[in-house]
Amino acid sequence: MGGCQSSSCFTITHPSDEDDREKEKEKEVERQEIEDAPLRYSEVGGIPAFAEFSLSDLRAAASNFSPEFIVSEGGEKAPNLVYKGRLPDKRWIAIKKFTRMAWPDAKQFADEAWGVGKLRHPRLANLIGYCCDGDERLLVAEYMPNETLARHLFHWEKQTIEWAMRLRVALYISEALEYCSNEGRPLYHDLNAYRVLFDQDGDPRLSCFGLMKNSRDGKSYSTNLAYTPPEFMRTGWKLHFRELPDVGESQWMSFHEASF
Repeated sequence: MGGCQSSSCFTITHPSDEDDREKEKEKEVERQEIEDAPLRYSEVGGIPAFAEFSLSDLRAAASNFSPEFIVSEGGEKAPNLVYKGRLPDKRWIAIKKFTRMAWPDAKQFADEAWGVGKLRHPRLANLIGYCCDGDERLLVAEYMPNETLARHLFHWEKQTIEWAMRLRVALYISEALEYCSNEGRPLYHDLNAYRVLFDQDGDPRLSCFGLMKNSRDGKSYSTNLAYTPPEFMRTGWKLHFRELPDVGESQWMSFHEASF
């Protein structure tokens, strides 16, 4: 295995008030960059630019959030419902609707959404927008029409998922995690077979919803941290590598509830 063997190959970032201030500045810069550089964040490969949606637009897209439009695996019992919707331009979208007051601070929610919204990769079901309206907090992503990995693994009727596809899932999701880590979003929440979606071509993609926490009360996070670089799990700090080993940290992924 190649890569660095000495401690000089990386630095450790300790969380502090100064770090928090720097992160806040970085988020403001990110948002300003998106607003000032429309060409960079314009539609690429059929993915629309990240934008803020109105609640009325999303209501109309999801037929007033009709139960018939719910695509969450848990149906109406899921803690945060996901709906499918259709925009006036006929584009299908996925809308994640958080429970009331899951994110009491609208600015915190918007900042997190903008941070995830700048990511664009063919292995992701990309985030294309958000909505903050009163107590309502919603995320908008590309819609994947061919169900989840969980459904193909556990709820098949005639034929289980082929091994070639299982290997493709492992490869594609590793690539997605590696991309997110390289782009400064190394933590993925609730990684499991329900987070792997299949697009219109039948290719697996990683849901962008797992890149955002399920809620924040200002003091603690309410979520399961299912994927993170190994050094973060040990120390709580992110290592910034100058040189990655041949087998990258993205290989340290697993699907909860799924056995290959």
